Amino acid sequence: MNIEKGMTQSERMAVIREHAQKFTKKLNRNQRVRKTETKSLDKSKDLCYSQENINHWTDASKYAEEHYGDVYRETTRYDNEWD
Repeated sequence: MNIEKGMTQSERMAVIREHAQKFTKKLNRNQRVRKTETKSLDKSKDLCYSQENINHWTDASKYAEEHYGDVYRETTRYDNEWD
């Protein structure tokens, strides 16, 4: 039912109330669905985003020596002179 020009105030309020109830039901349904969807996402987020970085190279000096060799040695030989 829609609001029309010749309606009284009580009829208009009844139409508004009816539409508000429909809208509230829709919001509640969407929130309920969203809650069930995000529960599974929360579990997977904890597994994926732990504090450990799997891409982190733990022995950086060995990596630099292996892949850059001379350049690595030339740049690191002056590191102790700054102290």
